[in-house]
Amino acid sequence: MARLLIYDEYANRIYTYPNINENDPMPYSTETTLKVREFRGESGSPTLWTTTAAMEAWNLTRRRYGRGIYVGYAFRRIWEGGHGTRSQHYAGVAFDVGQNTTSANRTEIFNAAVRTGAWGYVEPLSQTPTWVHFDRWYGLPACTSTGAGYPTLRRGSRGCYVMVLQDALSTLGYPTGNVIDGIFGTMTENALRGYQRRNWLLVDGVCGCNTWTKLTTAVLGVGRTASTID
Repeated sequence: MARLLIYDEYANRIYTYPNINENDPMPYSTETTLKVREFRGESGSPTLWTTTAAMEAWNLTRRRYGRGIYVGYAFRRIWEGGHGTRSQHYAGVAFDVGQNTTSANRTEIFNAAVRTGAWGYVEPLSQTPTWVHFDRWYGLPACTSTGAGYPTLRRGSRGCYVMVLQDALSTLGYPTGNVIDGIFGTMTENALRGYQRRNWLLVDGVCGCNTWTKLTTAVLGVGRTASTID
């Protein structure tokens, strides 16, 4: 059983599914091509999140490929680690697939993903020899040196990157509320200012490049703490 949050960037709205079974299809995915447990992967989190756009991109890829796609890794909480400091897996919009199939089939999956034009990034096969990676990130990266980092967030922001921010802050002992909700409100701003103040950052309540860099490095892979919320 999971609590699932799905962000619709077009409507700037978050849809909550409080009790969804592991064998249920992911909302907005076509029929049973992606189940909750497949999206969860190895994550032990009771709360998961993604976007409607990522599900739409999945549907297009699955339809073009024409058969089942094995999902090795999708969602992770940032304190669970397993990926880079600002991986799109922590935002719930990235997939590593095809680990159990042949190189020829992975090439087919890669081509199907590219031809949809729906993903923000499909990693070159030369960099993923035993899997295919694609993600549907959104927003402009706060760090301009990267093409797909996390966007700048401030009070009023909504979405999966706010969920990552709330997850990181709460895990490091800066409470953002009772649950992760993806809404950057007063408590999230106060928590962020507290973190900035104690880490020699500009205390402006805005999560930009410098704050993301220090925050994600600090929380990556530390494991669930007493202050982690869901």
